[in-house]
Amino acid sequence: MRQRIDELEAARAALLDEARAPAIEKLAKRGKLSARTRIARLVDEGSFSEVGALVAGGEEDAASVRAKSPADGVVTGTALIDGRPVMVVSQDFSVFGGSSGILGSAKIHRALQIAITRGVPLVMMLDGGGHRIQDGQDARHFAKANTTFHDFARASGWVPMVALMLGAGFAGPTNYAGLSDLVVMVRGQSTMGIAGPALVKAATGEDIDTMELGGADVQVDRQGIADLGVANEDEAFAAARRFLSYLPGNARAPQQVAAHPRPIPRIEDALLDLVPISTRKAYDVRKVLALIADKGSVFELKPTFAGNLVTAFARLGGRPVGFIANQALRLGGMLNSDACDKGAHFIALCDAFGLPIVSFIDVPGFSIGSGAERTSLGRRSAKLIYEWGHASVPRVSLVLRKGYGLGYYAMCGGRSFSADACLAWPSAEICAMSIEGAIDVAFRKDYEAAPDPKARRQQMIDETRTRIGALRAAEGFGVDDLIDPRDTRRRLVEIFDSTQPRRPLDHPPKHRSISPI
Repeated sequence: MRQRIDELEAARAALLDEARAPAIEKLAKRGKLSARTRIARLVDEGSFSEVGALVAGGEEDAASVRAKSPADGVVTGTALIDGRPVMVVSQDFSVFGGSSGILGSAKIHRALQIAITRGVPLVMMLDGGGHRIQDGQDARHFAKANTTFHDFARASGWVPMVALMLGAGFAGPTNYAGLSDLVVMVRGQSTMGIAGPALVKAATGEDIDTMELGGADVQVDRQGIADLGVANEDEAFAAARRFLSYLPGNARAPQQVAAHPRPIPRIEDALLDLVPISTRKAYDVRKVLALIADKGSVFELKPTFAGNLVTAFARLGGRPVGFIANQALRLGGMLNSDACDKGAHFIALCDAFGLPIVSFIDVPGFSIGSGAERTSLGRRSAKLIYEWGHASVPRVSLVLRKGYGLGYYAMCGGRSFSADACLAWPSAEICAMSIEGAIDVAFRKDYEAAPDPKARRQQMIDETRTRIGALRAAEGFGVDDLIDPRDTRRRLVEIFDSTQPRRPLDHPPKHRSISPI
């Protein structure tokens, strides 16, 4: 027995970075960490327990196979992050460029199955191509496929899934990331896409640079497929840990509520100066959110994509919540297709894991015109509305300033989606469309017939403005209350302290809804 244990330990030692110096040095020259070093930097010290380290494919001598393809190019196992169990996957770029062999793919699938069965988050550190070509060009193996993507669909909304794109990520890793809840890319190092430049050129003749095809500038900032672009791998690990700190281990697990003293203190007076009364003046809503949330608790998702809408995790009185807010600095806070996609996905994420949602409304409406229509805004705006209609978590709407038109509905304004509370600040203006636009569309003939058309138009604008203010909205019971901005955090905490975690299902007895897009 002792001899066999020694043989086992020797086989394990041969897999470690210390025994693979040339391969590890090659990675270092590329500015990359090894698969095992990445795991060590992500998880709690000493908590990693590997699964499938000793796999060896093929019929030849197992030791020689392991030497050529240690762990078959992917390291998997259980670990702890901040004391909470997780399942981790780390692709090894030093083994056939991180491509997925038959057993490596089986290990990823096994990790996913364990995450589902145990109800723990899955964190994937992806750095490689898709299916290993050497293994995949054989129908005897490939024709049967496997249930990996079926299980990804099963895991969605059950356990949090994180994809850290730490290098090459074309093909398979991009598909994994597309089904994940948080996707992080390292700028200048990570790529994503359905196919890499070589395959693109072979199939289409297009000659394109790797970063131009699928770098962070494309996939984070322009496409929004990834949520965050960070400067280095340590920042990616920190983002994963922080993301998971807001979420339960699974959809049935308790929320991660942090200790927070009661009563809730009033927000400082500086908040009163952040939102201008004039709707023509812009401001940064992120500063508003930072003052309303528990100090230092705002964690923004997709900050560089669709900047006209802010989506962020935060805490209120220690409770994790989701913030969705119009950003007046970008397009005046108008909703376009990208913002609708971003908002819809965020609502679904919060709803899946039980985070109450606060909608901060300052919206002039939806983008209009031929350019907007070419982005399929009709369907993509419907997706935002669709997600509000399916969410079962508590939600509060708060009108900071503008609440105009269908955009007001799409931000959960008023009674549109049965908010647990509908609040407004004294600066709120609520109406069907911009005042100037309404006058020009409905009353142009009236003011053009006047002796002084310009003066008559302005008079009509001023008269209309007296009927769209916050007090008028409260008089008609369109909102529950008008509040002093400084009381916002206290009121939100009181509401969420008293609401049920989920509202009863009020849909008809159908099998499912049909997503607009």
